[in-house]
Amino acid sequence: MNSKYENQKVLRFYFMSRFLFTLIVVVVMVAYTVQSKSLEKITTTTATKLDDAPSLINKDRLTIFTRVNVPRGYKRVSYPKESFQNYIRHYSLKPFGSKIINYDDTPYFWQGGHIGILEVPVPKNGLQQCADALIRMRSEYLWDNNRKAEIGFNFTSGHYCSWNNYAEGYRPKINGNKVTFSKTATANYTKPNFYNYLNLIYMYSGTLSLYNELKSIDDSDLKIGDMLIKGGSPGHIVMICDEVINDKGEKLFLLFQGNTPAQSVHLVKNLKDLNISPWYQLKEDAVIPVSNYTFYDSKFVRFK
Repeated sequence: MNSKYENQKVLRFYFMSRFLFTLIVVVVMVAYTVQSKSLEKITTTTATKLDDAPSLINKDRLTIFTRVNVPRGYKRVSYPKESFQNYIRHYSLKPFGSKIINYDDTPYFWQGGHIGILEVPVPKNGLQQCADALIRMRSEYLWDNNRKAEIGFNFTSGHYCSWNNYAEGYRPKINGNKVTFSKTATANYTKPNFYNYLNLIYMYSGTLSLYNELKSIDDSDLKIGDMLIKGGSPGHIVMICDEVINDKGEKLFLLFQGNTPAQSVHLVKNLKDLNISPWYQLKEDAVIPVSNYTFYDSKFVRFK
């Protein structure tokens, strides 16, 4: 009696196990089929958009200006030859297909968000992160155009540190949020010491200090050299590096960024709108995805 009962239990368990196994297999196969169809649809849609859109990339060109074509119906906004805007627009690029490389010479884990690498050296000390790369480019422009007296930035504490004072030998003594400057070094106005100064700025400045220090810009007044910024730890920042306009007064912009960890400065794709990529429409308070970061509750700012 007990033996017969046990045999029936074993048989019921066996058939129930087979049924559950079969059911699981069917569910997995259906889910895989649905997912495959969805991915196929997304891939096909993306490919169609890319195929239908006019080519905006010149792979053999080596400046921002020449690498990216103007979308149909638009023209580039002109700027004076010696302006910061013209300096940024004509910045040199590495050959198309160059990878984003971290400060320690390792490739960045994702290489799918850019269409150009700017010729901005990345120090091996790891300090030149997202805000720092843009600080460097602004400072080098001022240096190259004999405007060295304008080079200066706030620390996150709010204390201003200028190149002129640093070159004269003044160094900060930092105790928490208290910063004092005293002359402790010999005057040195050389280019290598200029980069020592920038390393100091990289250490004590960043997205939060720029967010608080720089003037906010309305989206109707955007131009090359302006930046979209989210201040914080972590925050992020990108710079406008080209600008086009159509007959209706509508503008599109190109963007580049540094990143954390410190790495190659790169010209980003527009992964949200492939028809105009790498151009962007920029609006205040909009959610703006940029490569590996999405901006929200951010603002536009301009260097002094």
